[in-house]
Amino acid sequence: MWRSGLRQRAKELLMILPSCSFLPPSPSPSQHLAFTKKPLLGLANASLCSPGTMSTATNLDGIFKQKQVLRSKVRKSLKSMDPSLRSQEDDAIQSLVLEAPWFKSSQRLCAYITCSALREVDTSKLLSQILQNPTKDGSVENAKKLYVPRVEDKNSHMRMLNISSMDDLIANSMDILEPAPVDQHGNAREDVMQANDPVDLFLLPGLAFDKSGRRLGRGGGYYDTFLRKYQELAEERDWRQPLLVALSYSLQIIDDGAIPVTLNDVPVDVLVSPAGVIPISQAALNRFDIGL
Repeated sequence: MWRSGLRQRAKELLMILPSCSFLPPSPSPSQHLAFTKKPLLGLANASLCSPGTMSTATNLDGIFKQKQVLRSKVRKSLKSMDPSLRSQEDDAIQSLVLEAPWFKSSQRLCAYITCSALREVDTSKLLSQILQNPTKDGSVENAKKLYVPRVEDKNSHMRMLNISSMDDLIANSMDILEPAPVDQHGNAREDVMQANDPVDLFLLPGLAFDKSGRRLGRGGGYYDTFLRKYQELAEERDWRQPLLVALSYSLQIIDDGAIPVTLNDVPVDVLVSPAGVIPISQAALNRFDIGL
């Protein structure tokens, strides 16, 4: 029964066949952009594979196992990372983001709240800068608006809610800081999916990345599910797609193509590590050219 359910899910949602030659290890910027906008291709392309290829469900099961092995390796590396090196890389990554034109010009941002237990790249300086809402002569000309994640259940359901201060955060059952669903006045916080204006930038966590834009999450599917929904919303409203920026320690960047992916996995546009800022997608290259 379990195998049958998995096979049915694969037929409905995914088409992952890593042994086939049509999936390049390192997509070009144009391929990356097309993959981002049109993620669900269905099983029509299965004919591109050889007749002897194993079933889609079996391949999917294998992909999940490969991801688990890779997650275990990266977690061990992060656990053994020297604290002083971690601090240095945190500072370097945040400085690069703070100085980037695409960050300075962003007015509405979604960003994660760092969890030390998960050994994520620190975002405290970035959040402080966003929440500072720099003003000019008392105006709010350069004010930024911030949305941060709140996990709703164990079914990959996550929301991004607006906060105006770090005091708006409370610890959940996993001791991870999240926005309270209502503000101090009892009013529901604004959900980014109901906002009237588009988000310019997402700052994303992850376990591993490569320079072709692949991202390995922690297995819950929360970010991939949310990003797909937001990309669909932006397309429906004819908004420019947000820039997806991943923050990564040096040891989290692995060889191109080494991260197994399914068509539910959302590639990133930009990768920021202590070594610098890497634009990946054509959308990122375009914004870098014009300074936005």
